[in-house]
Amino acid sequence: MQAKLRRFLKSPGGRYIIIGVSVYLFELVVIIVAEHYFGASAVVAVGLSFWLGLSVSFILQKIVTFGDKRVHHKVLIPQVTAFSLLVLFNFGFTLLVTKLLSPAVPAVVTRTIALGITTIWNFYLYKTRIFKTDESPVY
Repeated sequence: MQAKLRRFLKSPGGRYIIIGVSVYLFELVVIIVAEHYFGASAVVAVGLSFWLGLSVSFILQKIVTFGDKRVHHKVLIPQVTAFSLLVLFNFGFTLLVTKLLSPAVPAVVTRTIALGITTIWNFYLYKTRIFKTDESPVY
């Protein structure tokens, strides 16, 4: 059992899932606190959780999941640009899902659905484009 867990944590996919679940739980707490303690609407609560979770996720995915510790501006600027475009797309998609589904289901469920969908294409793009290090120069 421990050997399987070690293999799981050594793979980018395993680390991606662990970090993703942790950030997801963080986002759910933000949604609940925003709605119940600050009176935020579902769209505002999900939007806030999205941006806070995103900040934590970028750093952890870059460094921990994909082992990309490069911080030279020639690496970071293209990464941040590509990541930002992906984020804007994901944000619009997340708000659209929330807007379409929020009359029927709670915000936590709409965020979960959107997150499940975006997680798939995010991992692919992170691994093959944004944090790909095998042919990038190391600074």
